Amino acid sequence: MRRLSIVLSALAIHTALQSMFLLSGAVPALAESRLDRVQRTGLLRVCMWPDYYAISFRNPYSGELQGLDVDMARAFGQDLGARVSFVESGFSNFIDDLLNDRCDIGMFGIGVTAARAEKVAFSQPYLSSGIYAVSSQGHPRILRWDDLDQDGMVVAVQKGTVMDDYASRALRKASIRIVSGSQEREEEVQSGRADAFLTDYPYGQRILSVHQWAHLITPDTPVQTTPYAYAVAPGDPLWLDRVNRFVDAVKRDGRLETAAARFRLTPIVARD
Repeated sequence: MRRLSIVLSALAIHTALQSMFLLSGAVPALAESRLDRVQRTGLLRVCMWPDYYAISFRNPYSGELQGLDVDMARAFGQDLGARVSFVESGFSNFIDDLLNDRCDIGMFGIGVTAARAEKVAFSQPYLSSGIYAVSSQGHPRILRWDDLDQDGMVVAVQKGTVMDDYASRALRKASIRIVSGSQEREEEVQSGRADAFLTDYPYGQRILSVHQWAHLITPDTPVQTTPYAYAVAPGDPLWLDRVNRFVDAVKRDGRLETAAARFRLTPIVARD
């Protein structure tokens, strides 16, 4: 909880500074705010990761993009009167995509961390999830969370995620296997190359829904509860303010709750 408080405090300070710039007129010089450009062109470019179950994923049967943040992106586009174009990205490269103007906003359950907040601007949180682990039901040594960080254990994590950051700091005895493919974590566990992998609430629910071998390990107390927010390039307080107004609106009018219920994410909705 202490780490969550630090992250939220940093986010609050960051937001306050952006608001102060906006009110004082001390806004970094931009040829055009992204808000103005989106409204002028009628196009909202949304960075997303198409393999994030319940958040932003491509349905394997229909090929259609689905998920809470796909719904939210389309709702934001509708509010702006703009067509939505999804730009495939991911946790390891969304910052570069934003800074190099390949998209206007990142909307795919991006965890707010101090390191990321140094490079991009975050909206107010709309989800919040701790870290879970997935192992096989028949694993002889992993029955609870404390069994993970032991000599001889191999724990897989997705490169560039909050879990990657957590494992590098918190696991002292277990070996960490960093993977980058969309389904490599579960493949590492199924093959026996890893004993478990770390994930969040949405992906943990996916694993339970499609793999009978999977065992979800929930810590006795929440581990590194992380707020999820939308990310934009820094230096554009007008755009960040508009994103925050959208987040506030979908919380108040029920659109966020409706989308969360549709994809079984109600337990992690950030309502404050």
